[in-house]
Amino acid sequence: MFKNTERNRKLREQILTYHISSVMTDDERAQLLGLPEGCRIRENAKIISPENFKCGKYVWIGEGAILDASGGLEIGDHTSIGLYVLVWTHSSYLANITLDNTIGNPLIERKPTKIGKGCFIAGHSVIYPGVTIGDRVVVLPMSVVTKDIPSNCIIGGVPAKKIKDLDEEEISQKVKSMKQTEKDKAG
Repeated sequence: MFKNTERNRKLREQILTYHISSVMTDDERAQLLGLPEGCRIRENAKIISPENFKCGKYVWIGEGAILDASGGLEIGDHTSIGLYVLVWTHSSYLANITLDNTIGNPLIERKPTKIGKGCFIAGHSVIYPGVTIGDRVVVLPMSVVTKDIPSNCIIGGVPAKKIKDLDEEEISQKVKSMKQTEKDKAG
């Protein structure tokens, strides 16, 4: 019934780990998967090739997110990956269009992908293979990131483009306002 190959044994172990994790909380799941301090990963999120995944501290990975680390994936500290975000580090289109979609095909291209620290990748966005996103970047919902993005900006669209730089004064005012609101609620 089961094909007893090294590849299948490795995949079966990963499948069973995700199956077991379905009854855990997000921080328990992160610990089971060996993620660093403060990380959380929601249900149905998946890390492909976790051995190639470098994850910072306090990373949050949303429900249904697919993180493909087969080509190498790095996510910095304090970054959130939203619900159903797709992060890719490989493409198999050449194998498909040449009618040669076989396991281990050399036509499958793999490129390292990097997301910096302090980023917010909103839900249903897609990050293409080989892309580097700088630190403190906000990716708006439903964006498709096809090229490198500098630090300290807000991007969005299909394909994603820089909308504006982060405004430190605006951020400071928003934080102050939110803290005051919390203080008023407690007061």
